Amino acid sequence: MKAEDKLKEMGITLPEPAKPVAAYVPAIVSKGLVYTAGQIPLQGGQLTYKGKVGQELSLEQGYEAAKVCVINCLAAIKGVLGSLDRVTRIVKVVGFVNSAPGFTDQPKVINGASELLVQVFGEQGKHARSAVGVSELPLGAAVEVEVIAEFE
Repeated sequence: MKAEDKLKEMGITLPEPAKPVAAYVPAIVSKGLVYTAGQIPLQGGQLTYKGKVGQELSLEQGYEAAKVCVINCLAAIKGVLGSLDRVTRIVKVVGFVNSAPGFTDQPKVINGASELLVQVFGEQGKHARSAVGVSELPLGAAVEVEVIAEFE
């Protein structure tokens, strides 16, 4: 099943790519790869998950925030490629988690992004990944995710 059909089947509608909050573009294409800028959990222009995971937010809320972030990454990819069906492989995901002191479950949070990508792209959605705990993120976001994808 094609990626866009799979998203539709899952009830996910991609938003317009998020407007940058600083001096960057949402995604860029170079030599057969598309690189997204870090995407935070914006929905309808509003930050939906704000604060530290393990303090203001639960692990489960962080997981959901990561899903929103990767949906925004997919929107940015579609914005430069015209269709997600051109994606042949998700190469790498980098996730940043605004973490409370002592919180060490960043990989479980970023699983929200990784598992969604595998649901959408199947085997081609499996990727290398980093999950990093940080003390703050832009606008106080709980999570930020970036994606590198190969396309034809």
